[in-house]
Amino acid sequence: MQINLYATFRLIAGQRTLDIQLAPGATARQAVIAVLEQAPDLRTHWVNEQGEIHAHVHGFINGNEIPTLERGWDTPLHPDDIMDFIPPVAGG
Repeated sequence: MQINLYATFRLIAGQRTLDIQLAPGATARQAVIAVLEQAPDLRTHWVNEQGEIHAHVHGFINGNEIPTLERGWDTPLHPDDIMDFIPPVAGG
């Protein structure tokens, strides 16, 4: 599965794209865990001490924002899905 990182997430991880292998039926939450295994510097930016995903982490599956999906971070993934992670943006 392809994972795309943008802006500061890309800088922190030191890479633009990751390819992760997930078991059939794995969820978006499990994909986050797999990404953090490959790019551990993202951990404090993505999850709290209890391992819960921060609300400011904008994750997308095939262009759909994960929290808006029926099962949210528990959405099952398919091998050809693409996930994108975009950091929070502020400004005026």
